[in-house]
Amino acid sequence: MTIVVVMGVSGSGKTTIAERLAAAEGWPLLEGDSFHPPANVAKMAAGTALTDDDRWPWLRAIAAAIDAYRARGENAVVACSALRRAYRDVLIGDRSDVRLVYLKGSRNLIAGRLGARKGHFMPAALLDSQFSTLEEPGPEENPITVEIGGTPDVIVQTIRERLR
Repeated sequence: MTIVVVMGVSGSGKTTIAERLAAAEGWPLLEGDSFHPPANVAKMAAGTALTDDDRWPWLRAIAAAIDAYRARGENAVVACSALRRAYRDVLIGDRSDVRLVYLKGSRNLIAGRLGARKGHFMPAALLDSQFSTLEEPGPEENPITVEIGGTPDVIVQTIRERLR
């Protein structure tokens, strides 16, 4: 049993990659954004960065969903920004069956993607706050780090190979 948490800043491709990975593996997808309470979505849509006080209940809700899948012995893929180590500690902690995938990309590449995105609640103006919050996973977190310059198919194939 494996739970894969796909993390990165907004615009890094978390949802796209997580959806394709889940489909390729035949696993369910948990979209982290769907766990945000309406107040968080409204705050982000208004261009206001979330505080840690905003994030803790959201992260605990995702962790509870992860634990429910684990309790049933089921695999799943989770798309979640998980930008700080403390956030990943809530989601992963000492769960050895939960793997972290970090989608890594330059600010310029991601800014271009955000600029082309339509209808998403995260405005491009919050990208700087995303990068200032980001704590890249260290080796002790055993992440699968994938550069996002390739096509989604190549990225998913790389992740699948490294999961094995």
